[in-house]
Amino acid sequence: MSDNAPFIRPDMKAFLDALAAMDGPAIAEMTLADARASYGALHGMADAPARELAVVRDLSCPGPAGDIPLRLYDARETRDASPVITFYHGGGYVIGDLDTHHNLCTEIAALMDLPLVAVDYRCAPEAPFPAAIEDCEAATRWIASSPDALGRSANGIITIGDSAGGNASIVVGQQLAATPADVPVVLQVPIFPLVSAVEGSASLEEFADGFVLTKAAVEFFDANYKADRGDQRGFPILGDHSKAPPTVLVTASLDPIRDSGRDYAAALAQAGADHVFLEMKGVTHSFTNLRQAVPSAQADLERVIAAMKFMLENAQ
Repeated sequence: MSDNAPFIRPDMKAFLDALAAMDGPAIAEMTLADARASYGALHGMADAPARELAVVRDLSCPGPAGDIPLRLYDARETRDASPVITFYHGGGYVIGDLDTHHNLCTEIAALMDLPLVAVDYRCAPEAPFPAAIEDCEAATRWIASSPDALGRSANGIITIGDSAGGNASIVVGQQLAATPADVPVVLQVPIFPLVSAVEGSASLEEFADGFVLTKAAVEFFDANYKADRGDQRGFPILGDHSKAPPTVLVTASLDPIRDSGRDYAAALAQAGADHVFLEMKGVTHSFTNLRQAVPSAQADLERVIAAMKFMLENAQ
C-alpha cells in the first residue's frame, strides 16, 4: 500500500477481499430481479442479526398511487407521545425494500428507544423520479398525523435513511418545511446520502471500483431513477438550507458518493444550520448494513445514535 493509499480498517479490508474473491457479476450487468436479490443476499450475509422487539408490525397508508407498505418497530408495546422515526431504505431508488433493512431498523428502534416506521416506497425503473419521494412524503405526513392504525402519538418526526434513503430524509424535510405536516421534523439523519450530482467528483473516481458501491452502480441507479438535475426533490443541495431541521449527517471515507455528503455539510455550515457532521474513517458505503461482516461498523452506528440523542436533547 502506497503512502497515498486511503486508510482501510482491517475488518473492512477482509470483507472487501472476500467480496473480490467471489468475483460475481456487477450490479449493472444483472437483470433487475437478480440485482434486487443480490442486494438482499448481501445484507442477509453481512448484517448483524435483528433485535427482538416488543412490536414489529406490517401496516400501510394511503399514497399517491395506492397504498404504501410500512413496518412499525418499537421496543415497547405502548408509549406516551414521542418523536417517531421515519426510515427510508437505500438502494439507489431501484433496489431494496422493507426486508433488506429490517435488521438495521430493529437496531435503531432499540438503541433510540423510539418507535420507527420503515417506508416501502415505489422503486424505479417501474416508477421513476419523483415517485419514491412522493411516497416518502405521503407516508411521513400520515405518520405525523398520529393515525389510529399506527397506535402511536407523534409529537415530532425524525427522518432517517441510508444512501437513496439519505437523499429522501433531506428531501422530505424540505417538503415539510415548505408545507408543514401535523408535527414538525425535529431531526434529520442522512447517512451516506446522495445530495448533489457526483459526476466529476474526486471520490467517485478514487473509489470507482472495489469499495462495495461502484461508479458503474451509481450510474446504473441514476439511469433508472432519472432524477431531474434541476429539481431539488432529486438533488436537495438546490434547496434552502437555512430552514433545515437539526441534522446528523454521516458519510463514509471510502465511498464514491462521499463528496456529495461533504457538499451538504458545507451547505449546512454556510447556512448556519444546526448540525453534526460525522465521517466514518476506513469504511465504505453501506457500512450500517455490514455490521456482522465488519464488526467495527457497530460502533459507527452507535456514534450516529449518540449524536441523534445529543441533538434531540439539545434542540433549540
